[in-house]
Amino acid sequence: MNAGISIKDKLTKYFGLTAKALKKVKIVEKHKKEAEDLLDLAQRYYNDAKYFEKKGDLVNAFGAVVYAHAFLDIGARLGLFDVGKDSKLFMVD
Repeated sequence: MNAGISIKDKLTKYFGLTAKALKKVKIVEKHKKEAEDLLDLAQRYYNDAKYFEKKGDLVNAFGAVVYAHAFLDIGARLGLFDVGKDSKLFMVD
């Protein structure tokens, strides 16, 4: 991690990005069950990250929020989520 940026700063950034991504995701009906499962995992990891942050466990909070966003990226890449080709919030390129 860059020595000039604290884990708290990184955590704030990723909470913001992941919150926006969670709101933007639309489930593709053709893959509804799989998409709902992946979205549920992403939301649970996001919630876990918030819990860890509240406890002051920033390392586990960061790990959990990164996992949450990774699940969203996976769903977008596999076409389970419609994210409108948003390559700023998702790895779709």
